[in-house]
Amino acid sequence: MSARGRSYRYVGPVELKAAVRPGSGGCRISSASEFRDWIAGRSAAELAEPFTFVVGMDGVLRLAPRRSEHVACAGGAMVLSAGEISFVRKADRWAVSEVSNQSTGYCPDIGSWSEVARALDCAGLERPSGFTHEVVFRRCPGCQEHNIVREEDFVCVFCGSDLPEMWNVDPTA
Repeated sequence: MSARGRSYRYVGPVELKAAVRPGSGGCRISSASEFRDWIAGRSAAELAEPFTFVVGMDGVLRLAPRRSEHVACAGGAMVLSAGEISFVRKADRWAVSEVSNQSTGYCPDIGSWSEVARALDCAGLERPSGFTHEVVFRRCPGCQEHNIVREEDFVCVFCGSDLPEMWNVDPTA
């Protein structure tokens, strides 16, 4: 755990992390003016899709195009949360319309919402009270595969073993 909250190490394919180049992270958004500058450069096609996001260890939101890998958005570093996010224009300001913790590279727990909320507040964005789509990740203690738990069925889809109730994706945590 960091001073801010649980941190998440990249647990996805090693070749994706190996492809990350220094300085290639997502756009750092620490204020409303930085968000306005960033969003002004997005095309209508980009705005029609969710964006990749991470909350860095500094608590700052970083954004990248949807097809970006979360590990690239994070510059290969650990994060406080990761997922996908969409924005909508409301009168004279921008707001978050959808946000999830959907990141199979970091597999953040749904408890990481507080870090996302804090980062969105710093960016001056109206936001929901929690993830609009929560993804529950678990690592199977039997076969070690990462699973997405659906409909509260805590059973490994790969080997049929029971999955733990508590987040356990990173074996070093």
